[in-house]
Amino acid sequence: MKKTMIATVLLGYLASNAITSQVIAAETDIMAAVPSVRLNPSNTGVAQFNDWLPEVMLRFNTLPEIQAQSARRQQAELNIQAADKAVYNPELGVNYQANDSEESDDTYTLDISQTIDWGDKRGAATRMAQLQSEILLSDMTLERSQMLAERLQALASQAQAKKALQFQQQQFERAKAQLDIARQRMEVGDISTVELQLMQLELANNAADYAIAEQASIAADGAVLGLFGDIELPFSDFLNALSAQASQPEVSPELPALKSAYQQVLIAKVAAKQAKADNAADPTISLSAEREGEDNKVGVGISIPLQFRNNYSEVIAVANEDIAIAEQTYLARERVLLQQQKQFSLSLPRLKQRYQDWRELVLTSAGEAAKSLALQWKTGDINTSDYLQSQRQMSSSYLAGLSLESALYESWLTWMGASGQLESYLNNQLAQAARSQTK
Repeated sequence: MKKTMIATVLLGYLASNAITSQVIAAETDIMAAVPSVRLNPSNTGVAQFNDWLPEVMLRFNTLPEIQAQSARRQQAELNIQAADKAVYNPELGVNYQANDSEESDDTYTLDISQTIDWGDKRGAATRMAQLQSEILLSDMTLERSQMLAERLQALASQAQAKKALQFQQQQFERAKAQLDIARQRMEVGDISTVELQLMQLELANNAADYAIAEQASIAADGAVLGLFGDIELPFSDFLNALSAQASQPEVSPELPALKSAYQQVLIAKVAAKQAKADNAADPTISLSAEREGEDNKVGVGISIPLQFRNNYSEVIAVANEDIAIAEQTYLARERVLLQQQKQFSLSLPRLKQRYQDWRELVLTSAGEAAKSLALQWKTGDINTSDYLQSQRQMSSSYLAGLSLESALYESWLTWMGASGQLESYLNNQLAQAARSQTK
């Protein structure tokens, strides 16, 4: 009897040790699968962009929205050429007058007239077309950066959704393995039925989280498909390159997001000059030749509109008021951008610091915590409820890290896109990578 009891105890002890080893191995595998991304201030991120950005930019430039910009640019150039043409064409007149009497001969008259652009309508129209073209180019630069930011954000969200899906899948598989282990432990009396039911509930929660992550990943794929027309595009994390130094330190009229508003002020001033030119009294000079019988006559004439009933002063006044409106619009836009830049310069460094703190804490403590939890559960130092709560805490910690990564991408891409600096920055990164490769 005594031998039987000893054998039973030894069997239970060995089984418990085997079970504990499985739990430790499972927890270690899960934590080892957590992606490790460190922020390294000495890394410029050029290599990261060079691995995937060229193909993404190639796909971006072939989008219909981008191709339409080429037609708009060509249209603006044609508008400049059209505005730089003469305002008035010469007019040719022919007149014939038949005389019934024999004493008088028929009269033939030929005259040509030309209105002079005294108010310089052509110059004002040309300058207006040039400014409109510059505004169009500024708007397109801003649009391209905003569209590029939206697409890079979609790719980053897709990558984050895949990370979350992979993690939730691992959690689900771990929960299934733990439930099998819990059933074995209950059979040897190591845990109660209630604790087994808690493990079952934990598996159900993990299954729900896995399904939600799966749907989020599908939605992220759909967003990329809608923006690029394809799901599988190259992308790598570029957290190391997210820096406030990538942006211009000050908000100036040369900033793409502000350049268009500044040019609207210039175009309002040109519009005021154009209003004066359009309503100027342009004279017309005419030259005529007349033949009556044997007599030839030559005449010169000039005509000037008399602006007595309407001098168009109100039209010019309206154009002058547009200058004040454009100036206030520029100031309002500048204020908004200053606020956005201040928010960006405050939020991004703090997000990076909090993310670095999170990475250091997770990488140094998560693996040891998983092993300690499994040992304490085995020895009975903590019950199943506390063990599961600790597991949820570690899961929440990893998901919090993903949220920090998403916040970093959103903060940086939102400002760089809204300010119109994103495309030029990325092109500079690619040019820098190309120069480094040729050395």
